[in-house]
Amino acid sequence: MKEFIKKLYGWSLFRFALVGAANTLVGAGVMFALYNLAHCSYWLSSAANYVVGSVLSYFLNKYFTFKSKGKSPHEVLLFALNIAVCYLAAYGAAKPMMLRLLADASPNLRDNVAMLVGMVLFTLLNYIGQKLLVFRNKEN
Repeated sequence: MKEFIKKLYGWSLFRFALVGAANTLVGAGVMFALYNLAHCSYWLSSAANYVVGSVLSYFLNKYFTFKSKGKSPHEVLLFALNIAVCYLAAYGAAKPMMLRLLADASPNLRDNVAMLVGMVLFTLLNYIGQKLLVFRNKEN
């Protein structure tokens, strides 16, 4: 377990955080604007966040964060699969969790908090997936 945790730390985590900050600003802006201003659904709003952010994220994380030299359709497929699995896991867990924890709150408040919790869960899962699966190299 110690070896696994050691693999997760390093400069790639710092660079991932920088890329994530940029993605968060763009993606969260899209998500909350769609949900609160355009009155789109929870799932459409949160999914749009990751469609918009994923394109930017792929290139920044590939070249800046993990310095991956690989050029294969397999890597793109793994990236897309990682995003999809992390999205479904994070937002799928966040919504029912907030339904229970915030049972007396308005649906609007519950969904907004669930989207924030989903963002945090997604970020953690996504980093692990990108580092250990998508952009892994001999050091990882």
